Amino acid sequence: MEQIALSPYNPRLQRGDVIVYDSTLRDGEQTPGVAFTPEQKLTIAQMLDDAGVHQIEAGFPAVSENEVKTIRAISDLGLKADILGLSRVTKGDIDAAADAGVDLVLLFVGTSDIHLRYKMKKSREDVLTMVTDSLDHCRARGVKAAVSAEDTTRTDLDFLMQVYRTAEAGGAVRVGVTDTLGCATPEAISMLVSRARQEVKVPVQLHLHNDYGLALANAFAGVKAGATAVTTTVNGIGERAGNVPLEQFAVGMKYLYGSDIGIDCTKMKRLSDVVCQFSGLHKPRNQPLVGTNAFAHESGIHVAAILNCPMTYESLPPEAVGNERHIIMGKKTGVNYVKKRLVDMSIDASEEQAIEICRRVKELGERIGRVNDEQFRRIVSDVMSS
Repeated sequence: MEQIALSPYNPRLQRGDVIVYDSTLRDGEQTPGVAFTPEQKLTIAQMLDDAGVHQIEAGFPAVSENEVKTIRAISDLGLKADILGLSRVTKGDIDAAADAGVDLVLLFVGTSDIHLRYKMKKSREDVLTMVTDSLDHCRARGVKAAVSAEDTTRTDLDFLMQVYRTAEAGGAVRVGVTDTLGCATPEAISMLVSRARQEVKVPVQLHLHNDYGLALANAFAGVKAGATAVTTTVNGIGERAGNVPLEQFAVGMKYLYGSDIGIDCTKMKRLSDVVCQFSGLHKPRNQPLVGTNAFAHESGIHVAAILNCPMTYESLPPEAVGNERHIIMGKKTGVNYVKKRLVDMSIDASEEQAIEICRRVKELGERIGRVNDEQFRRIVSDVMSS
């Protein structure tokens, strides 16, 4: 594989201990209108495991008995990844997760004043008691638990730290910063993670939404501040604007921040395509890294450079993420690429003929957009026979 040409100004994160816990099967499925079949969930889980994803949040067991059965089936696959299940701070939810055979229960509880008043109708003291009691019940059921503060980024800071200290004292193995509304900036996430690390010794996990398009930036900021577990979903699917995209986080960590976290980035395009197929969700052509246009080039200036050295307009080769390079012919095609195509076709054209072929390609491209191979061959035949 070619040497990667990256900016020398990027900082390096020499961290090999960042855990990705992918939530495609839980938060991803909470995308409105998406419902994976049990068979599809098993397939996605196996593909995530094959790509080296460390932990898989397989679902929300309390949703239904069928959900428990599906998560149990995933747990029984014998995957290398740990299997996680979401749970409210209630005994019923915890029992459902334990019955599903998960390795880790992801407890969550609202902590912002607006959630306490309008959703939970509980006091701050109630929340602390619920966290303690739930962790006691997890211990009684023999399952490990993490505790996330839902709506972290709108929670009173002193109370938030009290929740984290209570969780640590109760035996939580991780505490979570959750940007439920995706309304925090990277600076805010960095501050919250740093403060949490000052208050507790257990690892800090991140669950970030993308309402302002900041989920990925917030994930990198949180990891730089010391968070060691990050929620992702394939293609960033999820509630509203979605979550941190698995492919962008894993590839960014490896190639931008120089930190290989053990995920096989060459599997990202295939994973992306399968999740699109199963979810019925459209993937934009310009989706970063895994979209059709992510490594597509048409501009004559760009294509001429790409033909000499792909790194002129690609920071990493497409095969690094399981994608392919596409050179598109259209109104912006240059004569250098036309000449290359003619050589590939074993056609000996004069300079004038190549220029005329290029002119006709541009003209057709202006009318219809992309010029396909058949149309190009027809243009070549007309020019060469005239």
